[in-house]
Amino acid sequence: MSLYLDAAARFSDTVAATTDWSAPSPCEDWTAADVVDHVIDTQRDFLARHGIDLGPRPDGPPARAWAAHLEAVRPVASDPAVTSRAFDGFFGPTTIGDTLDAFYGFDLVVHGWDLGVSNGRPTTFSEADIEAMERAFEGYGDHAYDEGVFRRPVEVPEDADRQTRLLARMGRRAPAA
Repeated sequence: MSLYLDAAARFSDTVAATTDWSAPSPCEDWTAADVVDHVIDTQRDFLARHGIDLGPRPDGPPARAWAAHLEAVRPVASDPAVTSRAFDGFFGPTTIGDTLDAFYGFDLVVHGWDLGVSNGRPTTFSEADIEAMERAFEGYGDHAYDEGVFRRPVEVPEDADRQTRLLARMGRRAPAA
């Protein structure tokens, strides 16, 4: 299974457990529903830019829209003819599959945490998630703080765990335990 599909399955679990779609998320001025809308829209935009038509954007409640979106994306993300397609990305040559894994998989893990926090259930990143996100984050360089990407880092105690430090690099504060 691709990193993207693994992250999408875990994001789906968080979506299914969400009960208050109007709850504020850690993303400034976004509700839980806005987080799901963002994930759907950015993925659809990326795929459309590469000539992949997923059909009409799913509407309705966020959980239903996410499920319909993932049903449309899953075959694309599983098709080697699509995932191996090369293009010149922001950081140089890449493939659709690598971008789904490294960028959109990262996005699903982080926004899964945002969604969980919005409803009082922050998710825990796996060691593999943390390692992949740290590698990806290094590749972003200063672009990680471009408009609309991450907020500036926040301070955390020196003895903070890796997830808390990673979240802090993204301008997020882990809830007090």
